[in-house]
Amino acid sequence: MLSSEYFAPQPTSSSALPDPVPLLRGLTRGALEVLAGIREVDQLARWLSEDAFRALATRANLSARARSARGLAPARPTFQILSIRVTQPVDGIVEAAIVVAGPGRTRAVAVRLEGLDGRWRASSFAVL
Repeated sequence: MLSSEYFAPQPTSSSALPDPVPLLRGLTRGALEVLAGIREVDQLARWLSEDAFRALATRANLSARARSARGLAPARPTFQILSIRVTQPVDGIVEAAIVVAGPGRTRAVAVRLEGLDGRWRASSFAVL
């Protein structure tokens, strides 16, 4: 009989993983579209841990309720990613700060990626 540790996600070294910047760019774009109501949060589930997924889903629900209360329809957000700063505190972990400019304000996105099972996965994701 196999133990539960056998099925647990296995850490992967950064050297065995692709450049995280394209994923950070895509996750940021996807999350802002989720918050704007034009993308389902389920579409990002593959790249998010359970905690990060739940946090984004909760935030998306709050955004949807706020739009509904103001009588606004979901609209495609227009924004530009100004910068992506990436640090690697330990092997297999990447932390990033992404600055995004929109028409009304500039926002920051904080992401922590962990190398698990041969791919990057966001264990923490916050749009500030």
